[in-house]
Amino acid sequence: MKKIYNVIVKLGDETKRNDFQKDLAIFSDIKLHFVDDKAGIRNLKKKITADFAVLNCDNSFEFAQDSVINGSDLTAHELSKQLLGKCGLKEVEYNPETVDEFFHKVEMCIEAGREYTDDEIKQIIKDVLNENGGMSKYTHNQIAGAVFNIIRGWDVLTGPLDNPNINEIMVNGTDKIFVEANGEITQLGIQFYSQQRLRNVINRMISQVGRQIDESNPIVDARLPDGSRINAVLDPVAINGPILTIRKFSREMLTMSDLIKSGSISDEAARFLQKLVEAKYNIFISGSTSSGKTTMLNILSNFISPNERIVTIEDSAELQIQGIPNLVSLESRKGGTDGRGQISIRDLIKTSLRMRPDRIIVGEVRGDEANDMLQAMNTGHDGSLSTGHANGPEDMMLRLESLVLAATNMPVNAIRRHIESAIDIVIHLSKLKDKSRRVTRICEVNGINEKGEVNLTDLFVLREEGGKPKLVKTGELHNTLKLEQAGLC
Repeated sequence: MKKIYNVIVKLGDETKRNDFQKDLAIFSDIKLHFVDDKAGIRNLKKKITADFAVLNCDNSFEFAQDSVINGSDLTAHELSKQLLGKCGLKEVEYNPETVDEFFHKVEMCIEAGREYTDDEIKQIIKDVLNENGGMSKYTHNQIAGAVFNIIRGWDVLTGPLDNPNINEIMVNGTDKIFVEANGEITQLGIQFYSQQRLRNVINRMISQVGRQIDESNPIVDARLPDGSRINAVLDPVAINGPILTIRKFSREMLTMSDLIKSGSISDEAARFLQKLVEAKYNIFISGSTSSGKTTMLNILSNFISPNERIVTIEDSAELQIQGIPNLVSLESRKGGTDGRGQISIRDLIKTSLRMRPDRIIVGEVRGDEANDMLQAMNTGHDGSLSTGHANGPEDMMLRLESLVLAATNMPVNAIRRHIESAIDIVIHLSKLKDKSRRVTRICEVNGINEKGEVNLTDLFVLREEGGKPKLVKTGELHNTLKLEQAGLC
């Protein structure tokens, strides 16, 4: 005969009563009786002839001849676990091994080649868990959610990806997962159960944009549908297992006002840059990794007239330009294992010139496309914008010089003339020691100096004033022709 556990629960909180009851609903051998006081316990005990246990939930009463579980501050699930232990009932534990076990059971129930909706997958998971029994509703929901995330989400990365406070996710093999939030990098207490599960996530991310990654092509850059940028590297190139880096992009577009409020730029400098964009100055944004170059590019694009035709060119599409109806977005494509089908940034810049653009925006210049971008700026496409990695404006000019030199047979002096005639303004951003991202310099490109190098004149510089960094004006714009022609001088 099956043993029934009659449990008298002294618990006045109606909400916790309901939660407690739901959590134990799957255990048919436990029957709960709720009372408010000592008298209620005595009355119920007279009616119960089977074995019973007493659960005292507020520490105000102890029933001496029976073991008592105390815990008014415990959650409903914590109370459930104590009670199951008292009754000698074993619950299925929520842990990586259990999740993986149920994942494989669910996987066996999914027909290959058939398309399933999310609701159908959830129902299959529910059926499999119910068949195995032995778990509270709380544990059931935990395991069901984890299994669903493996199948339709991003496994253990689903939570971090959904967290709006996390900017970057760094996965170093299966057991080391770091995130950057509010400028601080911390290690999470989660890990992938196996390398295969991590590779499954990487493959699904890559396949969404029509790319592939394997031993013959172990390095891939791509983006998620929400615009987040990902970089994946597989072993054996990655010695400690598959490496995945995800740069998330805010679902809410930042504005110049947001940068002013955060101290990233001064109000005077912001108004100055707005005029330059409206007057169609060619602007180059430089900075280190994660310094905010793409964010600045997006913000400056808000000042472009909606009547213009804009062509954006990127390696992995991450620009979020809004308010421009006549917008063409192009993305490069890597070739297959045989090298066929590749479309480079350089190819796209050449193609964009035939699209009648008013402005061309190149997400980042890092190769021989630098020469084509400069040529576009020099051939009637004023107001073009681009970014590049460098430690300062001068370094950016030298890097552009090196990139063009590697792509052409032009003499160095001609390259420098090419650069100074194409670019009007350089904005440099830095990530400071306090983790803030700030505009540190705004420079005008002013011809060639006596050393034969591209001459830069500082217009705004970040300086310490009163112990705080402040972007201060240090010079006047020399080339005001475009401002005058636009009526903004």
